[in-house]
Amino acid sequence: MSIRLKARAMSASCNPSVETPRKRHILLVEDDEAASAAYSRMLRRAGYDVTAAGDFRLALDTLEADQPLDLLVVDIVMPGSVNGLALSRMARLRRQGLKVIYMTGFNIPGAEREALGPILRKPVDEAELLAEVEQALAAA
Repeated sequence: MSIRLKARAMSASCNPSVETPRKRHILLVEDDEAASAAYSRMLRRAGYDVTAAGDFRLALDTLEADQPLDLLVVDIVMPGSVNGLALSRMARLRRQGLKVIYMTGFNIPGAEREALGPILRKPVDEAELLAEVEQALAAA
């Protein structure tokens, strides 16, 4: 009997018609290295593939690469001339329909009007981040 069970398990795992779902890929854009590492860990523990970028140039390189990308999680306030709101608009030009979640520790007048998705207030805890990610990806 155990031989039959083993054979059955092997045939199910070798069945080419059974597809393993692709991991969802998230681009995390956060200039604070400690925060980026913490958010990346949270997302990876939940089973997501994460590409972390510390600035808008690295983020654009990822957006222009030929790889699947399901969600952009971006800090609104970043050093340089391009903030997270502008980056998300650039991202949508390259990846139409890309879902976006913003994070910020600041009160930014007008951000809600410009945002293409929800704005999370930092520090963001794991439960809140994962709930928003799941909601955004479910709507994709």
